[in-house]
Amino acid sequence: MGHAHSASRHNGRAGAGAGNGNGVEPPLPSRFSRFRSRLRLRRHRGRDRCGAAGDASESGKGVAADEFAGIARIRIVKADLRFKDKFFACLSLGERTYRTETSDSTHRPVWNSEKKVVIETNGPHIARISVFETNRFSKNTLVGYCEVDLFDLLTKDLEEEHVEDLALLDPSSSTTTMGTISVSCYIEDPVETEQSFARRVLAIVDYNEDGKLSLSEFSDLMKAFGNGLAVNKIEELFRQADTNGDGIVDMDELAALLADQQEKEPIISNCPVCGESLGKYDKINDMIHMTLCFDEGTGNQIMTGGFLTDKQAAYGWMFKLSEWANFSSYDVGLRSGSTASHILVFDRRTKRLVEEAIDGKIVLSMRALYQSKVGLTLIDSGVKDILKNLSEKQGKKMNSPESAKDIPKFLELFAGQINMDETKDPIESFKTFNEFFIRQLKPSARPIAHIDDGSIATCAADCRLMAYSSVDESTRFWIKGRKFSIEGLLGADAHYNAFKNGSLVIFRLAPQDYHRFHVPVSGTVEKFVEIPGCLYTVNPIAVNSKYCNVFTENKRVISIISTPEFGKVAFVAIGATMVGSITFVKKEGDYVHKGDEFGYFSFGGSTVICVFEKDAIQFDADLLANSERSLETLVEVGTTLGVSKRNRGLKVSELQKCSIE
Repeated sequence: MGHAHSASRHNGRAGAGAGNGNGVEPPLPSRFSRFRSRLRLRRHRGRDRCGAAGDASESGKGVAADEFAGIARIRIVKADLRFKDKFFACLSLGERTYRTETSDSTHRPVWNSEKKVVIETNGPHIARISVFETNRFSKNTLVGYCEVDLFDLLTKDLEEEHVEDLALLDPSSSTTTMGTISVSCYIEDPVETEQSFARRVLAIVDYNEDGKLSLSEFSDLMKAFGNGLAVNKIEELFRQADTNGDGIVDMDELAALLADQQEKEPIISNCPVCGESLGKYDKINDMIHMTLCFDEGTGNQIMTGGFLTDKQAAYGWMFKLSEWANFSSYDVGLRSGSTASHILVFDRRTKRLVEEAIDGKIVLSMRALYQSKVGLTLIDSGVKDILKNLSEKQGKKMNSPESAKDIPKFLELFAGQINMDETKDPIESFKTFNEFFIRQLKPSARPIAHIDDGSIATCAADCRLMAYSSVDESTRFWIKGRKFSIEGLLGADAHYNAFKNGSLVIFRLAPQDYHRFHVPVSGTVEKFVEIPGCLYTVNPIAVNSKYCNVFTENKRVISIISTPEFGKVAFVAIGATMVGSITFVKKEGDYVHKGDEFGYFSFGGSTVICVFEKDAIQFDADLLANSERSLETLVEVGTTLGVSKRNRGLKVSELQKCSIE
């Protein structure tokens, strides 16, 4: 898959003004070539740094001219699968997902469906293509997926649009294939974008379809642009465009006029397709907007958009009915009321939104218990003890040999979210469910970033992360329990004045995650303090509730780590519903290295909170930006968390410029 050079197909502005002694015009480097060179440079720099930049085009911001890498037209052609059924495919990039129509019942579905997406040098670049099985009697089921790095395609030197057959991976194992999918990706360089845009604009009023505009047609076009000033200068603009004086304006002349005039005095005030006002940012953003608005005219079907995740795109009519009736809503942000129906997180590696898997009945139960005054009354009247007893009984059950039969069901429930290829031991070696739950990973599965630089902190767990520079920020954007405080979290025996107004980071582990936690900094373990308490769920539905105080009332164990770079760091392991056991593998007085295993949680979801002294750490910019949106970031053990403000191995400014690789 790749792009095609514009110089071989266009004689217009792309190759004008050059010549040689033989009278043959050599092709000039297109702007796309410069984009590719800059992309290579930026990616080379990025490999030596960390942190992540957001996708401006997806967040409602303009695309910076030096960040625009091109427009990709991705076409999902067909698939060849192991079994016969009805299928549809989804394309996910950043915070947008698109889906094809459902195929006929066959093991070789054909969609031939496409979508155009903007590529930015520091934006999302890993496109995920997912294939779902569907029929009238069962829910839509993910059967396979593949990932395409658009940056790799952008730097390939293919001469024409190319269809490539990619392996569809089993959601449960990246080494098992479920079939193949044929995908085409065509990178449109800026010169081609300008030409094709002019062609589509010209078609609006080219009534006789000869590819040229008369003065009358040109006049109608100017009126369609919605610029009163341009209408008053129609004849002047027509003469300006008609460079060869033949009384008509062809496509190349129109493209030259649009490009030249947009720099001086923009002709187009409103998008001719959707009517939206232009000029909010610059001509590049106007061109991108209108290019994406216009129909491609290829004859292929355009994918349906408006989805945040592939799972949302896969939901059936019941979900759509519930959204229409305001029974549930699907968006990022705080989990309260109807918005607590679905939990969305931002995958740091792929820079796309994903939905966390959780049973609908459990969601309804948690909403009833944690987000209402009635639920609060139940909690105060004995539910605390019920949850504690339930967790203890479940813990014993998961340690029994009979529990091993639940492992395959668990893997099926969380298909696509547990990669058994990373597990140190084979699945047959686990004699109980808890042995599987606290499984170890292969040493190479989680490399530790900047392992020899103690001034860079790393993530303590595979988890959904929230980072805040102060407690005030955490309670404004995420923690809604009325009694939350650092003093309440740590207790009298572990609280120090240095932690007052400190920074904190929340690592929430879901059941499908690797459940061993690791040390985020290097230092000496001063002490452990155990605080008994409740076993509320640590799900955002409870954390975002104003009716309970999950972090300050749950059972927890606090360790204090003394470090030369960050001062004291409080590491708080918090139990939760179904998690009765918190085990540490280090003891007081031990020196721990960043990335060392520190302990593990037995069955259930759980949370680690790290508290840093005031002004001790600068968290990575992408983590802070997502947290300010009340959006958890999906991270892995060993990826960068932040840099010390006191003893910097890398400058903070350097750390914020880099990208996750």
